[in-house]
Amino acid sequence: MRMNRPCGTAVATMALAMAGLTVPATAAAPVTGPDATFLKTIHQGNLTEIATAKDAQKHSTSTCVKQVADMFVRDHTKFDTQVVALARSKGITLSSKAGTAQQKQLATLKPLHGKRDYNRVWLQGQDMSHRQALALIDKEVSSGKSAKTRALARGARPTVALHLQAVSGGVCHTVKGRTGTRS
Repeated sequence: MRMNRPCGTAVATMALAMAGLTVPATAAAPVTGPDATFLKTIHQGNLTEIATAKDAQKHSTSTCVKQVADMFVRDHTKFDTQVVALARSKGITLSSKAGTAQQKQLATLKPLHGKRDYNRVWLQGQDMSHRQALALIDKEVSSGKSAKTRALARGARPTVALHLQAVSGGVCHTVKGRTGTRS
């Protein structure tokens, strides 16, 4: 199956280098408020998406889920790179440690490794987390104070929407417990 990939600036906007990301404050007075909250929250979301997608690459029984997971690792890694760089430029410290949501999602998936239900549970978790990410992005676009942070959110939106479409029936779907590819 060939995945349709987002093109143009949407792909260029999705980013992150995941290893060891505790970003030191570089500005005299770190930025606080909704823009800082957005960057911290979307960073944790990216870390979660990357970790759960890597888990799916190893433990899913579905080729389609594995292909979607490949896309998620690539896109969320690229997006988070931009998030980290923008946070650093604003003096915002981001955690490199797994958040509660990441730990919970991985704990839910672990007993299902290699089982048919894994695919359904992974897709449902991705559906929920991408809906939350879109809501967060939309809030930042409409009410963020920083033009750069709003632009980052606006640029990420098409790819996150594509991800949601992929997990909510656009690419992989579940029929009687089997995950397959839409024709």
